[in-house]
Amino acid sequence: MKFKKMLFVTNFDELWFDALESLMELRKAGLNHVVFLHVIQREKVAMHRGAGYLKEEDVRLRQMADVRFIDWAESVFEKGMECGAYVVVGDPLPKILSTAETEGIDLIVTEAYKRTKLEKLFASSTTMELLRRSKIPVLVHKYMLPSGKVNDRPFDTPLLVTDWSPPCERALEQIIDIKKAVKKVVVIHVVSDEVLKGQSKNDRMKIQKENKKRLEDICTTFKDEGIEADFHLCIGKVVPQIETAAREHNATMIVMGATGKGAWRARWLGNVSQEITETSEFPTLLVP
Repeated sequence: MKFKKMLFVTNFDELWFDALESLMELRKAGLNHVVFLHVIQREKVAMHRGAGYLKEEDVRLRQMADVRFIDWAESVFEKGMECGAYVVVGDPLPKILSTAETEGIDLIVTEAYKRTKLEKLFASSTTMELLRRSKIPVLVHKYMLPSGKVNDRPFDTPLLVTDWSPPCERALEQIIDIKKAVKKVVVIHVVSDEVLKGQSKNDRMKIQKENKKRLEDICTTFKDEGIEADFHLCIGKVVPQIETAAREHNATMIVMGATGKGAWRARWLGNVSQEITETSEFPTLLVP
């Protein structure tokens, strides 16, 4: 799927105009339409009692978002692209999903919705629910970190993490579809400690050899498409290995398949995509 139409979801907390500008490399791969979405959560217009106050606060928040989007749209139009905008009141998840469906969106870009410690125990985050329910790729963009690091060219060197699942195959195909925005791909597979536990030396060597061959085949696929590619087989705890590989190989983004575990299992046991999305300093593209 080519990313021709992008939904840019912002609360104006982390994703400002600079973050949007960092995604303009996708124009090389066919991006020609951006839709802005700002969801005013209900609690922000329900701070005090009184229908008159609620209406005034609703109008004020809408006007603030409209002013920002008008300014951003002018820049988008100057680039020869189409643009649209929505400012709505409600719960973020259904508004994001419904807007994406209505507009025929190819890529959803959002920031990571933060959770309290209690929410991490008892409730799924908006981000993770979006990743589980979205039928199209979702980029959780982390443009500027508290450290001051800026992820200003996220598509330059994606780190493709594969576990050989169908979603990871689709993630591979997604990178090929946007190859004009990509300079190099680093492909990794992590063999967890649990997989190797209790295996004989010969069996461990066989597992490593088989996985290296599959990684080499993926790199060949990329090279046949004119994309520079390199691979690395990692062994150990999955999430730390992914983070280490991303840093060591100068990745600009982590790309993964969204495995779509059930809500209960993901809530209590966690999964790799959830942990990476919530804790990594790298933008994360999840492909369903």
